Formats: sequence, structure tokens, C-alpha cells
Amino acid sequence: MHIELSADKRYYSIGEVAKAFEVNASLIRFWDNEFDILKPKKNAKGNRMFTPEDVKNLQLIFHLVKERGFTLEGAKTHLKEGQKKTLDKFEIISKLETIRTQLTNIKNQL
Repeated sequence: MHIELSADKRYYSIGEVAKAFEVNASLIRFWDNEFDILKPKKNAKGNRMFTPEDVKNLQLIFHLVKERGFTLEGAKTHLKEGQKKTLDKFEIISKLETIRTQLTNIKNQL
């Protein structure tokens, strides 16, 4: 799961988001309906347009549900009780994984 958050891009389509997470768009729509922290805008056609903030929240939901095995209710509770703490931990884990990848690449070049 990887989506490049571009500084100049304000919105991501549901197709872009689904592709980045390697899931169906229907799952993204379902999570949008289930999780209050997701607030995508809708364009004139009614298509969801996700902000970088929405994408970060989707990454967190994906991490809790798909990687850590939380139920939807468990993830909702976890987000409500400690959203900031959970987000901080998730960001630390993401940064450490990036560093590990970079170190592995350096090691392979030696």
C-alpha cells in the first residue's frame, strides 16, 4: 500500500485511492460510510474526491483493519479513544520502514 501525496495535488479520485491500497473502490466507499474521520468532497457528478488528510486517515484505517486485524468496531473505538496517539505511532512505524528500506538498499550496493 503506497500512495504518493503530492504537494500540488489537492484531491484524489476513489479509483486512485483504491489502486494505491490495492483494494476495490467498493471497500473505500464502505469505509467512507463507516468511519466519521473520512470526509471526502463530492464533485458535480457525485464522485468522492479524497483530500491528502483523507488519504492519511485511510492509511490509518487500512493499517488497523488489514494489517493489525482490528474489527471495524474495534478500529472505530481505537480511533475515537486515541486517534492522535495511534496516528503518531503509525507515522513512526512508516518512517522506520522507509529507513529500513533505504538501509537495505545501501547494504545491497556495498
